[in-house]
Amino acid sequence: MSTILASEKVYRGRILDVALEKHAMPNGRQSNFEIIRHPGGAAVLPVLHDGQVLLIKQFRPAIGAMVYEIPAGRLEPNESPEECASRELIEEVGYCAAQITPLGGFWSTVGFCDEYIHLFLGQGLTVTAQALEPDEVIELYPMPLDEALQRVNRGEILDSKTQLALLRYQLSCPENNE
Repeated sequence: MSTILASEKVYRGRILDVALEKHAMPNGRQSNFEIIRHPGGAAVLPVLHDGQVLLIKQFRPAIGAMVYEIPAGRLEPNESPEECASRELIEEVGYCAAQITPLGGFWSTVGFCDEYIHLFLGQGLTVTAQALEPDEVIELYPMPLDEALQRVNRGEILDSKTQLALLRYQLSCPENNE
C-alpha cells in the first residue's frame, strides 16, 4: 500500500473529481500522480423470461459513438450497489427485477482512477416505465447469450463491464456452459 502525503483537488465535478497526489510508495520512494476519484457504480445484466440477455446501445460522447452495454450508473450518496443497479435497470430499460444477484465487481481503470463497479444479474423482470435522463440516448437489444458472447469475440461489444458481466453470467450457470 502507499500512503498519501499530499492531495490537491484540481477539479470537482458532478460525476468525478481530479486530484494531484503525492504518495509514499511501498518501495520507499515518493511519486506524484493525477488521480480521478469516483464514488463507484453498479451495473446489471438483465435476463428476460425467455433467457435472452437485454443489452442496451447507448450514445457515449467520450468516444462519439453508440456502444453496446448493460444498464449502469454512479452510486448516489448512501445508496447501496444493489439499489443503484435496480434503479438503473428501471431508468434505462424500463424493467424491475424480482431478483438482483451479485456477479462480483472490478476496478475500472486502476492506472489513474479509483472507480469500482459492482456487477449484478437481474432476473424475474417485469415491465415498468423507463425514465431516461435528458442526456441519455438508449436503444434496447435483447439477444441470446451466445450471440452476445459472439459479439464480444468479434469486437462488437467493447465495453468492459458488459464483457465481464456476460462472462461471469456464462460461468455461473451450468446450463450456459452446455
